[in-house]
Amino acid sequence: MAVHRKRFRVEEGIVGEMQIPDMTDEAAPMHGEIMAELRAIRAQMARNGHGAGAHAAPASTEAVVAQEVADTRAMLETYRAQIEQCEKLKVELDLIHDAINRTKREIATLHGKSFDGGEMAKVNGELGAVVGGTEQATQQILEAAESIDQAASALSKVDSVDQQKRLADDIQERVISIFEACNFQDLTGQRISKVMTTMKFIEQHINAMMEIWGGVDAIKAHAAPIVDTRDEDAKLLNGPKLAGDVGHASQDDIDALFD
Repeated sequence: MAVHRKRFRVEEGIVGEMQIPDMTDEAAPMHGEIMAELRAIRAQMARNGHGAGAHAAPASTEAVVAQEVADTRAMLETYRAQIEQCEKLKVELDLIHDAINRTKREIATLHGKSFDGGEMAKVNGELGAVVGGTEQATQQILEAAESIDQAASALSKVDSVDQQKRLADDIQERVISIFEACNFQDLTGQRISKVMTTMKFIEQHINAMMEIWGGVDAIKAHAAPIVDTRDEDAKLLNGPKLAGDVGHASQDDIDALFD
């Protein structure tokens, strides 16, 4: 049996004489299916816990306030812990910033007083003068020694007093020349002292930078292992032995090879 629905005036003013479908017996099964689906969805939500709040007894005002206070306190504790961590991080960053600034000052000092072109050119010039002075003095000493040897050989063969006197004077003159050539060691010492002063200045500031970053042991921990890339012949050229050096053969060891 068809159900006749009442038509209101507002509907007639909007849609005119629009035909409203009647709820016939054919539409009843579809309506039942929709309601069944809605009941199934509500049951599923109830099983998942979504519907529990709807049936729970309303909490008291005191319980709600207590829960909010507890949540607020927990949030404040979390913020306090985060602020402490940020403060610690700031202290560490300040230390790193200070170390970097101090290192920059040391590098600037080295660059301004040691590593600029003028200072390094001066060091190279001093070392070059040492090599040149040593070579010149060595040559002068060798020439004088050769002249003395020749004069002494000639002196033993002449009988004339005048010739002997001339040869003796020549020998004496060559001896004086040797003494003069030996003065090179004084100039060499002065030049090397200048170079050593510069090297000590550089060493002092490099040590200061290593102390900034934890000292020598901390630097060694990050140093790559040293690999000797020299060929076989170059490995044998270790230079003259210094006092306290190890790994060098002594003269006794060399003499023992010929025994």
